[in-house]
Amino acid sequence: MSICPTTYYNSLTDPIERIKLELSACLRWSDRLGLSEGICNHFSVEVPDNPGTFLLNPQGLHWSEIKASDIITVAADGTLINGNHEAEPTAFFIHSGIHRNIEHATVVLHTHMPNATALACLKDGEVIHCTQNSLRWFNRISYDKDYNGLALDHAEGNRMAALMQDNRVLFLANHGVIVTGPNMAEAFDDLYYLERACEVQVKAMQTGRELSLIDEEHGEHAYQQIMNDRTQCYSHLESIIRILLHESPEMAD
Repeated sequence: MSICPTTYYNSLTDPIERIKLELSACLRWSDRLGLSEGICNHFSVEVPDNPGTFLLNPQGLHWSEIKASDIITVAADGTLINGNHEAEPTAFFIHSGIHRNIEHATVVLHTHMPNATALACLKDGEVIHCTQNSLRWFNRISYDKDYNGLALDHAEGNRMAALMQDNRVLFLANHGVIVTGPNMAEAFDDLYYLERACEVQVKAMQTGRELSLIDEEHGEHAYQQIMNDRTQCYSHLESIIRILLHESPEMAD
């Protein structure tokens, strides 16, 4: 790339091209962090000013190789609108249900990331507020306690959306997690810190000692502090894009 990666990213005026770059960067970075699983799982973003359509990573490509040009555009029923690849079936059933039913879910990220999924595999497994990172969802995580097999119909996506309600995170029993947000910066930052919070909790639980829980007053106070200033989310995403464009400029193709 002949220009500075930061300059290139900031120069993108087309919102769709900008989102495609953000998507490809977050997918690649997630793989680098060990949050991916084979060629499964999906990240999606509702197309600006075009409700009912969304941008999605395609079926069959590894997250580490995805470029901006690989991101596809699909309708809520999975019909391909634009792109050279198809959508994975469970992707549009899960994602469209949440996009259509939850107003704040402009972005939907679904992973089987290991530490969060480990908690989802425990009987009554939930995020315990024993670490500061968990407080960005203090008492605001939804849990699906019933595993219903692969999500291969709209009823399953709608069921997940109903369980999620106004929360940004949904744990899927024996399956994985869903994280939502108003844009890629905030959603991916939440995804990253959710896995870190779960990792610390899992390690603390492995000691066999009693966890030190954060009380209601301080937990709620910290939640409000975190949510009142989310500027760090945007710096986080920009730094990821800057690193990846420097290392792999073809990602922007």
